Amino acid sequence: MSKQDNVPSWVRIAVGALALVNIGFGIISYIDMHVLYHEATGVDMTNVFIKNANLEFAARNLAIGLALGFVTIIKGAPEALTILTIVRALIEIQTIIISVVHGNFDSMFLASIAFLIVEAVIVKTLVGVIKKEEEEG
Repeated sequence: MSKQDNVPSWVRIAVGALALVNIGFGIISYIDMHVLYHEATGVDMTNVFIKNANLEFAARNLAIGLALGFVTIIKGAPEALTILTIVRALIEIQTIIISVVHGNFDSMFLASIAFLIVEAVIVKTLVGVIKKEEEEG
C-alpha cells in the first residue's frame, strides 16, 4: 500500500454517502422497523425472536455504515474501501434476490438495483486504483 491517496474524491464522497445511508437504516431500524418496511405493519414486535432479528438487522446496517464511514474519514486504503463496498453490495444482492423470489418489485427493489450499480462502479474504480498502486510500488 502506498502512502499517497490515489482514490478519487468522488469515490470517497460516494462511499461516505453509502455509509450515511447504512447508518440511517441502522438507527431507524432500531427505533421502528415499520418506517422502512411498510409490509411489516402488524408484525408482533413483542415476539422476542422477531424483535431480536430486527435488532440484528439494525446492528448489521449500523456496523457496515460506521466501518465505511470510518475508513472514508481516515482516508483508508483502497483495499479496505473495496472490501467494505463489496460487503455492502452483497447485501444489496440479497435484497434483490428476496424481492425477485417474492415478486415485490417495489421501491426497495429499485433502490437496491441503483445502489448495486453505484457500488459496482466504485469497486471497478478502486480495483484500478489498487492495480495502479501495485505497479508504482
